[in-house]
Amino acid sequence: MSTVAAVEKEKGVKEILAFIRSELKPKGKIFTPFNVITAPILLIGAVIIFMRFTLGLGATTNLSQEFPWGLWIAFDVMIGIAFAGGAYALTFVYYILGAEKYHPIIRATILNGFLAYVFYSSALLLDLGRPWNALNYIIGNKFGVSSVLFMVAWHFFLYTVALFLEFSPIAAEWLGLKRVRKALGGLTLGVVIFGIMLSTGHQAGIGGIFLMAKHNIHPLWYSDYIHALFVVSSIFAGLSMVIFEGTISHRIFRHQIDHEHHATYHHIVIGLGKVCAVVLFVYFFIKLVEFLHGKQWALIATPMGYWYLTEIIGFVLFPCFLFFWGTRYLSVATIRTAAILTMVGILINRFNICIIAYKWWLPLSERYIPSWMEVAVTLSIICAEIWVFRWIVNRMPVLKKGPAWANEEATHEKAAIIRKEVPQWKGSAM
Repeated sequence: MSTVAAVEKEKGVKEILAFIRSELKPKGKIFTPFNVITAPILLIGAVIIFMRFTLGLGATTNLSQEFPWGLWIAFDVMIGIAFAGGAYALTFVYYILGAEKYHPIIRATILNGFLAYVFYSSALLLDLGRPWNALNYIIGNKFGVSSVLFMVAWHFFLYTVALFLEFSPIAAEWLGLKRVRKALGGLTLGVVIFGIMLSTGHQAGIGGIFLMAKHNIHPLWYSDYIHALFVVSSIFAGLSMVIFEGTISHRIFRHQIDHEHHATYHHIVIGLGKVCAVVLFVYFFIKLVEFLHGKQWALIATPMGYWYLTEIIGFVLFPCFLFFWGTRYLSVATIRTAAILTMVGILINRFNICIIAYKWWLPLSERYIPSWMEVAVTLSIICAEIWVFRWIVNRMPVLKKGPAWANEEATHEKAAIIRKEVPQWKGSAM
């Protein structure tokens, strides 16, 4: 009997490996405009990354002791992780608040968040002077518990694991692993709650790092509540990315999406727009109260002050108005425009805090300006993430429906969660 079981198990593994090998083959045309444009970028980025690890940071970047954090940190940590905030925000709305209408986009959002953390966390190795020490916080060779980055590193690591577990049922459906899918599905709610706590913690931790640089950051961008501002901004930044990415996915992968999903997508975008409008207003209100409390009127009539007003009015208040307008008059196009402006605003805000408003008093000749190689590597990382996202969506049930057995399993899991959440007095009243 044990021999038969062993044979069946071995056969199953061989079938899975054969299936994966068949899935590695390209699907569709190879020489598409996107592939032709991004392939050279990936190749150039790979060469520069090799140079960085063999020749050092000085050979590929314009970083210095005065400006130790540049484009890679600003984009990978400050911006990329903010855009990944849609994963924890939407899972909270869907799994905790029970907003079922967001079901069609929940998987793509989790995948986007997972890939963002994998690629951008891995890209941090590029910016470390001694990348071989990157795992010290895990293996115990000088944990570094006195550093703020110790907490951020652990949160990054654990939240990436949490996102992997949230995504793993999709991979199990793709591979046809029914028992594994059932086991992983039972962990979803607990993993989501754990992931939300981790994500809000390290979003605040990233902002909290700048509390140590008070005298180096322009007063208009420095805040004693910068950790809270980073958390709030990650919500509307992440949801704006969900709107932007969803719009592109619905055009590129439209053949995978059923009619019901297409019909409800506008309602989903409007719902996300309402959340973004409210959170943007909260962010603007915090900034306004902080500005009035700090009595920083004299700083406005300066070049940096004008730039600050451009950020706050042009990329916070104006998108907030557009979100309200779009949701009020059910204009999806307006909401999408607001989402793009919001994303640009996050780019400007994070670059301001990390680079532009950092030691702003120095002349331009002494300031940090990214090298072309830093820009090329950043573009290559973005392209690589898009390639992997496309590969997964074309094969796994991310936008398309999963197998019938998996859909039935998911329905049972959702019903079980709802039964657990119903208070006892409501249950007795029924």
